[in-house]
Amino acid sequence: MKKILLLSDTHSHIDDAILKYVNQADEVWHAGDIGDLAVTDAIKKLKPLRGVYGNIDDDKARMEFPLNNRFFCEGVEVWITHIGGYPDKYNPAIRAEITKNPPKLFICGHSHILKVQFDKKLNLLHMNPGACGKYGFHQVRTMLRFEIDGDKIQSLEIIELGKK
Repeated sequence: MKKILLLSDTHSHIDDAILKYVNQADEVWHAGDIGDLAVTDAIKKLKPLRGVYGNIDDDKARMEFPLNNRFFCEGVEVWITHIGGYPDKYNPAIRAEITKNPPKLFICGHSHILKVQFDKKLNLLHMNPGACGKYGFHQVRTMLRFEIDGDKIQSLEIIELGKK
């Protein structure tokens, strides 16, 4: 079993509130718009990190992180990308691939809107953790925490870090 902390859209912001939850996780996943790599460096000092770059990220972030990150965590195939869209409204750049070969868990960021939705057509769980940074139109900073045990995604929690 792995305890996962999922965050996105830090936009160069990292603080003790975020790091408190990083310390409680087995792995941290970042769905893009990292900003300054000091954010991911701070996380990597504490826990293993998987991530993708987002549309605001510079060439340094793009050298370190891929646009799409597909991998297995325990028995769950995961796909993380920054601009992914939502069930029935997937980004055209990934629509054909996600339809042909859907993962069990599809994660994206970008919108700054926390959303967890099951896609019945593709039989996958879609997650967007919202934004935990202080830049953007969101009012409350959010992240998601969950467990992967074998092929099960369980114990999903919304973490609210307060107003930005």
